[in-house]
Amino acid sequence: MRSPIVTKALLISAAVALPLIASAASTYSSGTGALTATATVNFEVFIPQTLYLRVGTGSAYPGTLATDNVTDLITFSPAVGSVGNGTAVAGVGGDIGAGVETAAVLSNSGQTVSLSATEAAAGLTDGSGDFIPFTQITTTAAVNTASYTLLQPPVLNGTGGSSTITLTPTTGVVHADAKWTFGYANSVTPVGGTYGGVGVGNSTVTYTASIP
Repeated sequence: MRSPIVTKALLISAAVALPLIASAASTYSSGTGALTATATVNFEVFIPQTLYLRVGTGSAYPGTLATDNVTDLITFSPAVGSVGNGTAVAGVGGDIGAGVETAAVLSNSGQTVSLSATEAAAGLTDGSGDFIPFTQITTTAAVNTASYTLLQPPVLNGTGGSSTITLTPTTGVVHADAKWTFGYANSVTPVGGTYGGVGVGNSTVTYTASIP
């Protein structure tokens, strides 16, 4: 006769083995009465964490998230006699046109996204020591995708940076975009010349989106 200790050990061993039997690729039953056979499958879905930023020409979203190395040029040309009179000047260029750029931030990180900009602290230069501060470049936002959060633009300052825009996720996801219209405030009177350009004269403003 088995001892109680041996019997208890067998019962414990059987209990530990049950999950292995319950999670099987195949089971076999036989007999004359009702029969049941089971098979199990495990599933896993891996969702990559992504952060997408677009200002101007770029890949389509949300369907195609890719790097596009095009940098747009927006040009402002105050009319003769109106330089420095405080009347804002519309731009030419941009992926939408008339100084308007597509701006978008997408993230599924479940965390807040911070958006800011950096530029040369001295401002746009004509190459001869004359400057226009980046505070003269204004940005306004208009609705692009109605179902997305309206993406407000960072405000450029005269010290090489900008204000910071904070985007809070909804159910873990950030979908924000806008049409950004860039303008020239025209409230200063610089020396005549061309300030900035393609890759010259401190022309580049770099927007950065980040998650903690």
